[in-house]
Amino acid sequence: MQIGIFFCLIFYKMNNKVAIQGIKGSFHHQVAQEYYDQNVIVDECLSFEELVDSLLSGKSDQAVMAIENSIAGPIIPNYALIDKNNLHIIGEHYLRIHQNLMALKGQKIEDIQEVHSHPMAILQCMDFLKQYPNIKLVEDKDTAETARRIQEKQLKGIAAIASKTAAEMYDLEILAPEIQTIKNNMTRFVIIKKENSFVPENEIRRASIKFELDHKRGSLAAVLNVMSDCKMNLTKIQSLPKIETPWKYSFFVDVTFEKYEDYAKAKSLLQIMAEYFKVLGEYKNTKP
Repeated sequence: MQIGIFFCLIFYKMNNKVAIQGIKGSFHHQVAQEYYDQNVIVDECLSFEELVDSLLSGKSDQAVMAIENSIAGPIIPNYALIDKNNLHIIGEHYLRIHQNLMALKGQKIEDIQEVHSHPMAILQCMDFLKQYPNIKLVEDKDTAETARRIQEKQLKGIAAIASKTAAEMYDLEILAPEIQTIKNNMTRFVIIKKENSFVPENEIRRASIKFELDHKRGSLAAVLNVMSDCKMNLTKIQSLPKIETPWKYSFFVDVTFEKYEDYAKAKSLLQIMAEYFKVLGEYKNTKP
């Protein structure tokens, strides 16, 4: 049996791709290497929509998707993408984010006229960037892709905010290391798949769920009371308006728990209380 599992893992690494948002050298790529293997085969996608398409088309088997940052908060559109496309969260991975300012070798910060990067990366470094009011901030699709473009087109006067790995991969010089405002900056990524993966109940300690409630006083409070009574730890709750139904909202919630039995009880009650209830994923809790 163990030999069979071993060969299945080898087969997976040789024949399946993992979709990432961004290119090699991005933080998504780093997560894929840490979660799977340094030699993981990735499908580089420049948007989260393209990442989802890669999964749905069968081009990739699984995907790595950023879902929330300890500074900037949750990435709500990604929850909506998972829900809309009936994808399943099968795992999670936390990554400490170290942002660095980089440019072509031989330049100094005084030479930089523009800084290009993903809007989330720019937001995470605003205290540093405010020291240079004359530098124009330009939002881009991906941190590593910006670094690669600077090298490929030999763009002088333009810097990127990206990882140390991107600087090394695209031969750029780090002008200022660790420029993120909060040094303990961490992003949570989820591992998603078209089909749900079986995780033994005794290993499940976290769940992502969605529910919709009747628009009346106390309905949300009643749900929260059930979660508390069933020993759920509510780690995040976010509402999204239902476009087709004015003044009604969908709630996306993450919970952790010590015993699956407690979660199962809460789930059975919420299925009765909510107008609509859906499990986006049940998986291991790996929060540091």
